[in-house]
Parts: sequence; structure tokens; C-alpha cells
Amino acid sequence: MPIQLLYGLADFVYFVLYLIIGYRKKVVITNLHNSFPEKTEKEIQLIAKNFYHHLADIFIEAILNLRLSQKKLFERYHCTNADVLLPYYEAGKSIILMSAHYNNWEYMITTLEHQLKHHGVGVGKELSNKTLDKYLNKYRTRYGTEVVFANNVRNTFEYYTLHNVPTAYMMLSDQSPNNINKCWWTKFLNQDTGFIFGGEHFAKKYNFPVFYYDVYKVKRGYYEITFKLITETPLEEKHGNITEKYVNFLEETIVSKPEYWLWSHRRWKHKKPNIQ
Repeated sequence: MPIQLLYGLADFVYFVLYLIIGYRKKVVITNLHNSFPEKTEKEIQLIAKNFYHHLADIFIEAILNLRLSQKKLFERYHCTNADVLLPYYEAGKSIILMSAHYNNWEYMITTLEHQLKHHGVGVGKELSNKTLDKYLNKYRTRYGTEVVFANNVRNTFEYYTLHNVPTAYMMLSDQSPNNINKCWWTKFLNQDTGFIFGGEHFAKKYNFPVFYYDVYKVKRGYYEITFKLITETPLEEKHGNITEKYVNFLEETIVSKPEYWLWSHRRWKHKKPNIQ
């Protein structure tokens, strides 16, 4: 099916998700109200409507991601300042890239190996459906990016460090943590929020520089990535500082264009414990 027709299908998917079944609509509206208490009901509803349009596009782009050639993917998703990471590669230094489920993250996984000189590793959360997970990862990794999960991420860091392979570890750090007592709690979008601590943990353990990457939607189906330095010297950062800097970057990104974040995710299902 031609790409233009697929995006026509996305319009139909939006209609079904938003107007017919109301997919997680209560979660979306509640998240938006709590995150933007200053906005009117009309503004909240507009963000929600635009979010569902974007969610439908992401669904279609997940299908496109299974078939697009490397050339076509690069036309639709590319880095604007990949050269800022080149000195680290030339020095044999691995890096950590922290970002979120904002705009299109699947394209980044698939193209990571060739966006940068570094070897690309996507650190992800395994799906409960093993068959689907295996199928998706087959296509995610077809251009060289490696995908690892919690059960082998430590071994991956150890292996590439031991063999001196400059590696870029892509870590989407906006998911709800599994353990509320082992995450970093902070204020995010006007709410107490627990953040997965993996990015900061590995940065300090291996002394890897950390970058945030921002994803900008140029137009429908086309994105640009910009890297922003969080720290070159993680061992000099106070405990929690790296995560806080990431959170500040992410909040700035979301506030600028809120419709492109994954509001249907139950991000605030856990409450902050009384004793941290």
C-alpha cells in the first residue's frame, strides 16, 4: 500500500481510537489535567484530540518501520548534529543517550546504528507477548542496531567496555518504574514522579558522557533529532543530578508540543512512598 494511503488509514484509526472506542481516553484526559492545571478544558480537549491524531500516525509508522528501506528511513528520520558525538567515538568513548516516548521512537531504534559512528544499542523493556517481541526485534535490528533487555543489559555494557567498542546506548527513561523504592523521585509536570535510574547508574559506573536527544516533528512522517549534552563528567555529578537534568530537558520538550508525548501510558500509577 502506498505511504499516502497508509496515512489515510491513520485518519481512520484516529476516528476509531478517539471517537468510537475512546482508547484510554480517561487516562489521557486525567494525565493532561494533572500535568497542565492552568489550561482550560477546551485547551485540554484540543491537546487530547491532537494526541490521538499523532498516536494513529505512530501506529502506521510502526508498520512502515517494518518495510522501509534504510534510505527511506533516513529521509524521514535523521540527526541534525551527530557531529557533536564524533569526538567521543574517535576517543574510543561510549555514550548514553537518554530520551522518551516522544514523537517517533521506533525509527530511532532501527536507524541508530547508522545515525552515528558508535555501535548502536537500544535498551528496552521486553513485551509480555514473546512472539510479537521477537518479530518486532527482527525488524528493529535489521540495519545493525542491537536491542537488549533487563536480563542482559549489564552483560552488554561489560562486553563492549571490555572489548573497547565505542557504543551508544539508547535509553527511553520515561516509563513507569517497576520498583518505586529504587527509582528517582522528583517533580515532573506538576506531579511527584518516579524515574527509572538506569541511565544515571550506568553513566556513573562506566564514566560515560550522557546526552539527551530531542525529537522534532518537521511534518507528518518526518522527524529531526538534536543532541544536547547532559554531562561529560558523570562522576562529578551529585546523586540524582543526571536524572534531574534529563527530566528538565524532557519537561521542556513536552511543554513545547504536548500532543507528541505518550499520554495514554499510565505514567503516574505509582505514588511516592513516604520514606525514600
